[in-house]
Amino acid sequence: MIEAPAKHVISRIRSSYSQFSEKEKKIADYIMENREEMVHSTINQVADDLMVADATVFRFCKRLGFKGFQAMKIALASETVNPIQDIHETITEEDNDLQINEKIFQANIRALESTRDIQNIGTLSVVMDYFIHAERVFFYGSGGSGVLAQDAQHKFIRTGLETHAYIDSHLQLMSASQLREGDVCVIISHTGSNKDMLDIVDVAKSNGAKTVAITNFAKSPLTKLVDVSLYTVSEETEFRSEALASRIAALSLIDSLFVNYSVKKKEQTQESTQKMRKAISRKRV
Repeated sequence: MIEAPAKHVISRIRSSYSQFSEKEKKIADYIMENREEMVHSTINQVADDLMVADATVFRFCKRLGFKGFQAMKIALASETVNPIQDIHETITEEDNDLQINEKIFQANIRALESTRDIQNIGTLSVVMDYFIHAERVFFYGSGGSGVLAQDAQHKFIRTGLETHAYIDSHLQLMSASQLREGDVCVIISHTGSNKDMLDIVDVAKSNGAKTVAITNFAKSPLTKLVDVSLYTVSEETEFRSEALASRIAALSLIDSLFVNYSVKKKEQTQESTQKMRKAISRKRV
């Protein structure tokens, strides 16, 4: 396991909270409610306070992506010393238009920074290796994630790589049935528990395609099925759902993949872009 960056412990807890077991939620609540005390606590003290085994606390830290309790505590300490103001949670009905505008922008900036900081070179390198050697790349998503799938195709079609995007559940399965070795199947799902998306992964893998997930939940049915996962970090508030907040982070991840591919396939991308610009010029008077 590649260790999580030394920050955003609370963001990762919040983004994965609904996927935790009851014991894990108990530990998560304890950490969020006692951040400063946690910095000076031992794993034995935490376990005693919660009446759970030391191993349960240790496994929770591992689930968050840390080597153990001490690594998690160090990360939490840096977060506590320089806390990020949770400005978007202060939105109220009394806020004026400009105040709400500022708070939404701040929330988006935070989602981007948190998502940026949990990425690691190992995972990104695996995904890029899939793309570089891909014959075709297929993007799948439903609802709001379907828009992201279409955006991904819109970007990658510029590179000369054969790409497709499907948002209709029947067309998704039909196309997945035609996948083969050498193809890459990218599933975009905020929760990672959409049954249609899970069915696509099953079909894609049975045909030998590589599978990639872009999701907000590190522990979900989707992440257990795919070959590799890229994660976003976002938080839900009273006036804005978690899924909406994560969309801009997912768009940025897709941008990152697109630019990485373009750099590695520079000549191919330049040639393809020139052809596209020439064709699109016909639309201008």
